[in-house]
Amino acid sequence: MAKTRKVSYEEKIEIIKWTITHNDAYKLAAEKYETSYAQVYNWVKKYRQDGEEGLLDARGKRKAIESLSEVEKLQREIKLLKQKNERLEMETEVIKKYQANERRATSTKFAKKPNTKR
Repeated sequence: MAKTRKVSYEEKIEIIKWTITHNDAYKLAAEKYETSYAQVYNWVKKYRQDGEEGLLDARGKRKAIESLSEVEKLQREIKLLKQKNERLEMETEVIKKYQANERRATSTKFAKKPNTKR
């Protein structure tokens, strides 16, 4: 396994373009540029999906809400509402299962016992 090293944005693009021009030779690119096969593969995959913007490091502090456009604000709100909806659906499912277990427990507890006297 190759040692990990910091690769700049420009270097990533160079590696990707070399890999694509050499018929997706991920292993050769990894050896040539001293990085891992998986990393080269992931960069090429991101490049094909999202273009050069897909290679930008999106970690870190998010944009302030004031600096977002109206579309970005609405997209963020939709994402938050979907997450909240999913969480509430899971909570509802857990409550239903709990109630079903409680009903089952009480019905077996008070169920009519078979008459064993003859």
